[in-house]
Amino acid sequence: MEMEPVKENISSHKYFFLVGFGELGELRPFLFIPFSLMFVVSLFANSLLVYVIVSQRSLHSPMYILIASMACIDLSLPVFFVPHMLLSFLFDWRGISLGACLVQMYFVHLLGAFQSTLLLWMALDRYFAICTPLYYQEQMALAKFLKFVIPLFIRNMFVVLVVVILAGKLPFCLRNVINHCFCEHMALVELACGSTIINSLVGLITVFSVPVTDFFLITASYTVIFSSVLSSGKSSAKALHTCVTHIVVMTVSLTIILTAFLSYRIRNSLPTAIRIFFSIMYLLFPSFFNPIIYGIRTTEIRQHILKTLKI
Repeated sequence: MEMEPVKENISSHKYFFLVGFGELGELRPFLFIPFSLMFVVSLFANSLLVYVIVSQRSLHSPMYILIASMACIDLSLPVFFVPHMLLSFLFDWRGISLGACLVQMYFVHLLGAFQSTLLLWMALDRYFAICTPLYYQEQMALAKFLKFVIPLFIRNMFVVLVVVILAGKLPFCLRNVINHCFCEHMALVELACGSTIINSLVGLITVFSVPVTDFFLITASYTVIFSSVLSSGKSSAKALHTCVTHIVVMTVSLTIILTAFLSYRIRNSLPTAIRIFFSIMYLLFPSFFNPIIYGIRTTEIRQHILKTLKI
């Protein structure tokens, strides 16, 4: 009989406060300037890239369609967390409900997963174009290419959904203050008062089953491509230039992802502000720089962009 009041007093928080970079004190509002600039540039550059590719029939080949798809991901991802983060910097609006937090977590991590997966699809496109040029159109036909798209699409949807569902089932009876600027998985999980071993394990599996797996498959594809070009003695500078660009982007992105992920397991060795910064940049960095790398450095797209802007 005496245990009943104790159970009633134990409740799980349904409302949280995002307090990332709180240690900056009065300097925190100044973060609005750099992050808002990155956000505006990301929206403009990716919108322009999508418009140019969609409006120009000469750019409706598989490679450019994949670049447009990447731009759509880069255009959508920041929308799910940057506006709330900027309002937090400027007006100190830090509150978010658990439901909104889980929705934000799902879309942020899902779109983040598709950033690396799209690089893998681009690697396959380059593999077919360079190693099997006679069968390129056949392999990149929608019906055939879907066999590479659908399994990875289901993988990303499933693993992220599992991560979010498991996080939503946790009891948050200790604190309701998230030391982050958006609902990052481990930042929310560490507030739970129950066991989080399964959540940490699933998060680790997700990192290695999506971005790390994609990275190794991309590396394997480009190894075969380079070997094919070198052994055949063909000069394919343009194709190799595209491949190197993909690898550089993927390497930098993966480094930031792993640093952000591992920082929660070596937190005593890394300041909180640095950990939060890496978590934000692994999402914002691709959205900000991909239009430059895949758009401006691609001659055909660059020419149409300049014509659109009348430069």
